[in-house]
Amino acid sequence: MTAKPLGMNKQAIRAAFDRAAAGYDTAALLQQEVARRLDERLEVMKIEPERILDAGCGTGYALPLLRARYPKARLIALDLALGMLRQARVHAGAASGWPNWLPRLTPHSSPLTLICADIERLPLKRDSVDLVWSNLTLQWVGDLVGSFREIHRSIRPGGLFAFSTFGPDTLKELKQAFAGLDDYGHVNRFTDMHDIGDMLVHAGFAHPVMEMEYLTLTYPDLRSLLRELKAIGANTVLEGRRPGLMGRRQWQQLCERYERQRRDGRLPATFEVIYGHAWAGRKDRLEDGRQVIAFEIGRRQGKHSL
Repeated sequence: MTAKPLGMNKQAIRAAFDRAAAGYDTAALLQQEVARRLDERLEVMKIEPERILDAGCGTGYALPLLRARYPKARLIALDLALGMLRQARVHAGAASGWPNWLPRLTPHSSPLTLICADIERLPLKRDSVDLVWSNLTLQWVGDLVGSFREIHRSIRPGGLFAFSTFGPDTLKELKQAFAGLDDYGHVNRFTDMHDIGDMLVHAGFAHPVMEMEYLTLTYPDLRSLLRELKAIGANTVLEGRRPGLMGRRQWQQLCERYERQRRDGRLPATFEVIYGHAWAGRKDRLEDGRQVIAFEIGRRQGKHSL
């Protein structure tokens, strides 16, 4: 059988996260843990940003982390799903709803701006932010190079892009269980970290640094895993996916295949987490790739810049 071509369905992504927004924080323990680990990586970065973009902010979990680290910075929270932004707004202004150890955003904090938009088409001016932070969002982007160019365009010279995303081994157990069951796409595709590094350079970033680690969650059964993926909006959103539910026989086959991977009474689900950062640098290239060269022409006793 020939597999159907797969691609990101942007409308399905938005709809999935809109549906998941209300209960997202309860299920998104992995996303929260990765956000804390990404935040820890900022400790060694020598940067004092005035404006920070949280690209793919979700319900706004990272906003207090960024506020605690950069208390004077203006925060811009951007997400494709309006439902997620509504939750972020509630959390940012609520007297409760955050873990006690996280500082809350208050009316006395620096300004917070909420934007419903696509990372692939950022509604930001050129060189308008100093730091772009993105936690476990890039795996939902169809055009990574184009998105990196948009982010690079928005960051001021010398600014920083820090992110996390999922790598190809994510949900490898689920992929193995689905392999050969049919020719539909059941698990979203993820990009290798080496390819991401190359894309960053191609988009104009300098000195990309990539790291990777495996985090494994365990579940009592397959249904619990799939229920949690749905609760965080991570159900399959690929073009070419199955249009309806699988039959009872195929479901049983899927469960039997996954059961072969049971260890110590639990079913594993592996997540390959990629952490990366890169600098905007001098930004002496135009968006079409042409080099910008500054030179001066001497005239008598003065110089005139062109």
